[in-house]
Order: sequence, then C-alpha cells, then structure tokens
Amino acid sequence: MSGDENISGELTERLVRSPCPEAPPVLQRLAGEAGVCFNGKAPWDIQVHDPQVYERILGQGSLGLGEAYMDGLWDAREPDELFNRLLRADIEARLPLRLRLQLLAVTLRQRLFNLQSRGRAFQVGEQHYDTGNDVFSVMLDPTMSYSCGYWRHAGDLAQAQHDKLDLICRKLELRPGEHLLDIGCGWGGLARHAARYFNVEVTGITVSREQQAWAQERCRGLPVRIELMDYRDLQGRYDKLVSVGMFEHVGPRNYAEYFDTALRLLKDEGLFLLHSIGIYATSRTVDPWLDRYIFPNGKLPSAQEIADILDNRFIIEDWHNFGPDYDRTLMAWWENFDTAWPQLEARYSKRFYRMWKYYLLSCAGFFRSCQGQLWQLVLSKRGRDGIYRSLR
Repeated sequence: MSGDENISGELTERLVRSPCPEAPPVLQRLAGEAGVCFNGKAPWDIQVHDPQVYERILGQGSLGLGEAYMDGLWDAREPDELFNRLLRADIEARLPLRLRLQLLAVTLRQRLFNLQSRGRAFQVGEQHYDTGNDVFSVMLDPTMSYSCGYWRHAGDLAQAQHDKLDLICRKLELRPGEHLLDIGCGWGGLARHAARYFNVEVTGITVSREQQAWAQERCRGLPVRIELMDYRDLQGRYDKLVSVGMFEHVGPRNYAEYFDTALRLLKDEGLFLLHSIGIYATSRTVDPWLDRYIFPNGKLPSAQEIADILDNRFIIEDWHNFGPDYDRTLMAWWENFDTAWPQLEARYSKRFYRMWKYYLLSCAGFFRSCQGQLWQLVLSKRGRDGIYRSLR
C-alpha cells in the first residue's frame, strides 16, 4: 500500500464521521465552469474533509487551496486532471476581486524588487534543490536529470532523459576537445554525458551545495569541474554554452544581464542551447503557493519576453517546443516518489508528502492544459560561419 493510500484512508474516515456543508455559491460557480464539483463523483472532483477549505480559498486564493491540501483538508483522486481542467477554463481570469488581490500582492513584489539579485541567487538552492538528495535520487532517473525528458522515441523515464541529454549535445554540435559551460548543472547529468560520450571538457555551475557535492562525485575521473557560484560571476570564454532548467530562476529584471553574460562568455563560432519552461502568454503573476513552498523568486518567461530580449543580441537558429513531454515526465516522477515513499517517511512528514504530491501533479496539469511550454532554443552570434541544421 502506498503512502498516499494510507493518508487518504485516514481522511476518508474523517469525512464519513463529519460530512461537510456545501461550498459557497461563488466557488461552486467557478469550479462548475471547469467541469469540477465539490464532493462530486468524478476522479478530478474536490473531496472536502473540512469546511475550512472554503474559507482558505476565499481568503487566500491558490495559496489557501495549496496549503489546505498540505494540511489534509481536501483530496482528489486525480489532482493532475483537476488542475488541467481549472487551467484550461482560465479560472484565474474569472476570480472575484478579493481573490485577484492575492495574486496582485505577489505580482507587485516581483515588480518592485529584484527577487533574483546576487544576494538572493542561492535561496532557491537552499530551499528546494537542497531538500535532500535522498528524495531526488528515488524520484529521478539514473542520470539525475531534473528537467523535462524527451519522449519521442522513449518508453520509460530513463530512456527519455538519456535521449534529452543526447539531443542537447547533438544540437550543440559538440566536438572532441571543446569546452562546454553548463549554467545550472544540477547533479551533473549533462556534464557527465557530454564528457563521456562527446569527449569535451565541462565546467558546470550551481547554486546548490547538495548538487555540487553529488555532481563532483558523479563526475569523478572525467574532465568536469563543478563550481558553486552565480552565473553573473563567470569569467572566461567557452566553445559552447548550455543552460537546462535554470532560466526560470533568472527573472525579467535580469534577462538582459543574463544574455549579455552569455554573449561575453561564448566564442564567436560557438552555440548556446537554452532549455527552459515557458508560459503560453506573457503574465505578470506568479503562483503564490509555488513561490512560497517550491521555487522562491521564480518567474516563467513567455515567448515574447524571450524574443524581445534576444533582439540585437543572438540569432535564433532553432526554437523547439515539446511541452507535452513535461506532463509525462512529471507523472513518472510522481510514480517514482510515491512508490519510494516508505523509504522516506521516517525522515519526512506527511505534510511534506502532500506538498510534494501537490507540486508534481499540479505541474503535470499545468503542462497538460498547454499553459506550460518546454522550449529548447539554439542561439548563435551574428556572423557565425556555416548553416545550422536543426535536429529533432
């Protein structure tokens, strides 16, 4: 029996003992527009275990919804499909004024302060990426890739991540003896792959001490150097640049400096591959629950924002979207995490379990709804010799 079944069983018993009143009309209306019911029979319906849920949603919007889930006040058999339906119906645009004000508060914080400054650069590493290598090691594939897999020819997560790493290296046209800079190297999966199979030297940087330590161990004996540092402090010149799943932490106030740094670091004949989550339309809002509990200070870019900042900086040689693959990747991570929970529960609370479940499955719904995109851009400097041939 999974940890989820144990926890859900306890909550179902509470529900039987104490049935909850109906949801307020405004919440019934909003949910109904997405084809969702409170205490309905569909697997994506919200099963309320405590009427506090309604107060939290009305008082704190999506933050209250997420915290109420962490506290065990509601459930759904398929939270991923619940969020797919809510996002496809664009519920956020239909929120009453008092709920929109909750989003406005986070938005103003993003606009008034540089939340991705040098002084804040390591916060996401300390809060999220340093959560525990035991959690990530059971959830991820053997390469420890914490980004979208490439499922075009893959039947499982391990193959999808291997194919993604190989695709990146081939898109970069890596040649033996070149020096690759990996900005946001994670646990060293791409650095290890590039050094082993493409015979290149790799310098990787991360803002997570746990990632640095593990990446150094995994890359032992290879021409790979892993540094704990902010991208703005990088020096030198490199044949190729890559950044996988890091741009989401840069923030609009820093986009110009980020790409100017890349221009400074990249040799004139080099290539830069940017792998990033994107959002289908420019938005100034940030989900307050994700900002507080998972990725502090993060902000997803839109295609327009990226295109605008690249103007007169880089040539866009290729722009590849395989966003639906992230839904499948997240569902695979969830299955791995849930299966391995008995190995972890002595060290982590039930609230952590529910937080992690909410994170993975709400994000799966985000990509399934097509609000979330996954882009790989190949960039070059103007004047680079030769013609770039796109790969898929």
